[in-house]
Amino acid sequence: MSKKPKVLFLCTGNAARSQMAEGLLRTMAGERFEALSAGNDPASSIHSMAVKVMLEKGIDISTQHPKDLTLFLGKEFINYLVVLCNKTHETCPRIWPGLLVEENRLYWPFDDPAAAEGNEEERAEVFRAIRDEIEQKLAEWIAHIDAG
Repeated sequence: MSKKPKVLFLCTGNAARSQMAEGLLRTMAGERFEALSAGNDPASSIHSMAVKVMLEKGIDISTQHPKDLTLFLGKEFINYLVVLCNKTHETCPRIWPGLLVEENRLYWPFDDPAAAEGNEEERAEVFRAIRDEIEQKLAEWIAHIDAG
């Protein structure tokens, strides 16, 4: 029995985008991939709005927590590295030990929903939009992997 390929989602704080991506992939294709997330400057907790909008999709990420990328760098074989923000794209190591081919280092920049302004509902709408964009990108990527 072979191990599932590991997909590591990276973002600066590992509090919203990468946590939502981890939860989404686990739900969409958890039987095929091991979803992980980390940040190069991890926050102390997951953003409460990320938890809220994921629950709207029936996905509970409340038990996940921000992790430093050094927990994985050079210690875990990562099959796919997915960078979700500009800052991390600029500062993340370009060479990742264990990553077999450069094509498996993906760059999917999404706006930071934590930077949204306005009342609670307006901010929630921004989080929902980013969640949905990540979900769509994951669906496209999974279809691409399936197409071989």
